[in-house]
Amino acid sequence: MTSQYRVNYHLRAHKRDTLIEFIKGMLLTPFVLHAQPQPLSESEQQAKHVHLNLHRHYTEEAQEANTQRYAEIFSNIEDLISEHREFQHQGIGGYSRLARLVPSIGTFFTHLPLQQAFRRVDQRDRISRRKHVPPSFNDVRRILNIAQVMAIAPDLQLVTFDGDMTLYADGQNFEQDNELTHLLISLLRRRICVAIVTAAGYGSDAPRYEHRLSGLLKGFAQERLTPEEVGQFYVLGGECNFLFRCNPAYRLDYVEDSQYPSSLRSWTDPQVQQLLDVAERELADCVRRMSLNAEILRKPRAVGLVPQAQQQLTREQLDECALSSQFALLKFQGSPKAQPGDVPIPFCAFNGGNDCWVDIGNKLIGVRILQNMLGAGPQSTLHVGDQFLSTGNDISTRTACCTCWIINPQETQSMLNELELVLSARED
Repeated sequence: MTSQYRVNYHLRAHKRDTLIEFIKGMLLTPFVLHAQPQPLSESEQQAKHVHLNLHRHYTEEAQEANTQRYAEIFSNIEDLISEHREFQHQGIGGYSRLARLVPSIGTFFTHLPLQQAFRRVDQRDRISRRKHVPPSFNDVRRILNIAQVMAIAPDLQLVTFDGDMTLYADGQNFEQDNELTHLLISLLRRRICVAIVTAAGYGSDAPRYEHRLSGLLKGFAQERLTPEEVGQFYVLGGECNFLFRCNPAYRLDYVEDSQYPSSLRSWTDPQVQQLLDVAERELADCVRRMSLNAEILRKPRAVGLVPQAQQQLTREQLDECALSSQFALLKFQGSPKAQPGDVPIPFCAFNGGNDCWVDIGNKLIGVRILQNMLGAGPQSTLHVGDQFLSTGNDISTRTACCTCWIINPQETQSMLNELELVLSARED
């Protein structure tokens, strides 16, 4: 018999990350069995030599022991990942213990010092001291982020960022007072290339991208970055379709396809329009089926569903639109069980937070274009974004590079501060 829990699990599969769920499950043992230390017996408490300070000392020892249990679990998972990487190098990654425990596990491009990252996060957030709230999805996500930053820092050559909800609020612009400005400038001064890979598609219209990033470009000018430094800043719009590079005047220049390796985008315009026709029909059907107060917008290489003025769509409605479009396009291309990046014309159908878009191409292609241009390998490239669930548009980058999963610009700032500390420590 199928339980209600099992039904809900399958319905929510698109909202889960299997590795994080696996780690959460492993951390339940110390939480359930050891998070609340055994109290002293009544006779011990009544004994003259036992007093409040001794009881506190006992509790502190028990808490330290539990912290060690958490750390050992992360050390064991670290070992599983290292073994998986060895199997990957031999071309038999599917035979690792981790692959058997988490069948959908992907590729790890670096070692992950999880135990060290856990201790750093636990020192700040005291995860192991909690008695009533077990380690959460967000706790594990942040630990993975810190571990990835620690691992990639020595070889870092390229950092790519999503735009909305990563560098600035959804639908807003990069303002001049944005605290991320000096952190991005610090990367450029270290000769680390920085690129914004965004779904925003304005064609070759550089001024529209400059408007969205006006605060950052003004920050470059105020800090008087050299031509070499600003020449390491790129913007890739429409997921992977429109490339721009910053010039010495702190403006964006459109880079023609003929000026860089763009063979990863091998589709023709008739093919693109045919695919967008299918996506547009599917989104229109979603509007009809769910009686959505939304309209369809068509662009040269994208089609989207956006709410009407003063209206807001729920996450579930947007997920339905994204998954419906994804299935329709996979079916149209004859591969209903494939992934959006593994079909003749790769695409990205994603929940944008308050809208839903289908873009031709994806950020996997975008990141690879930049890697080919700049000579950066997967182990020296880091992508930072907020959309790593199956209905998001950052998840495809996991095939091309290391990633950090954040949920807002404040977390991006925290992550970059950690990176700054690691890079500075290596320079001392």
